[in-house]
Amino acid sequence: MRFTQPLSYRLDLPPRYPESDPSAPLVLDSPHSGTAYPPDFAAAADYGALRTAEDTWVDDLWSDAVDMGAPLLAATFPRAYIDANRAPDEIDELLLDRPWPGAVNASPKVRLGKGLIWRMLDDGTPLYDRKLPVEEVEHRIEACWKPYHAALRQLLDGAHRKFGKVWHINCHSMPSVAGAYATDQPGLVHPDFVLGDRDGSTSDPAFREFIAAWLRARGYNVTVNDPYKGVELVRAFGCPAEGRHSLQIEINRKLYMDEVSLRPTAGYGRLKADLRELTAALILWTRAQTA
Repeated sequence: MRFTQPLSYRLDLPPRYPESDPSAPLVLDSPHSGTAYPPDFAAAADYGALRTAEDTWVDDLWSDAVDMGAPLLAATFPRAYIDANRAPDEIDELLLDRPWPGAVNASPKVRLGKGLIWRMLDDGTPLYDRKLPVEEVEHRIEACWKPYHAALRQLLDGAHRKFGKVWHINCHSMPSVAGAYATDQPGLVHPDFVLGDRDGSTSDPAFREFIAAWLRARGYNVTVNDPYKGVELVRAFGCPAEGRHSLQIEINRKLYMDEVSLRPTAGYGRLKADLRELTAALILWTRAQTA
């Protein structure tokens, strides 16, 4: 079976940024901003529906971080093709043409149809009218999931080597209201921001509390580990005992875009400016923690 191999990520580095000598102990990644839909995807859902799975504009909203000294990694493959923020064993065997040859983790997200390879969109729309060959899923893991995780690990390791500590922001967006098949709380009205560190297991709580206080001071409604605690990327890379602090940040899409047309709204400029100021504050704060 032949596959088209997509480019798996885009890495935006600050000017004069050598990966072996980063200028700040802060790294950002956006795993769901990809819009390069591979020809081998062959999804049954139409393109407009597929795009609702994206974290549209999130990589751009945080992009000012790059000129300020923090690298930004962004997936180029779409989340509906393979989700970089799920574990590689979160396999939905209902999708497959035969049993998966390795271990399978039937997590709550898999049962919702939102495993490593999605079975349906947030509104219940099926993605496929076919069974997926095991080889097709294995290809997506090799071509997209593994390179993305390897690139993020390299960035985090480089900052950790220089500073002895590293702070990682895993950047996401969420709909204003949870979809019927998005979470185990369908219909939930979301706050402006949700900060998730898996109940303090992926980061020193001081990281999330600094960000929460900063955002609340500017009038945003912020919750912590509710309803989103953080998923695979913060779990895989956060280890506060080793000075590795990973935090997932979910931004409510109503703050910056029309959720139907996906076009930016009047609030886009204000939010992007606020995220720029937050990033500047974080760079100073993280440097102070390593002084």
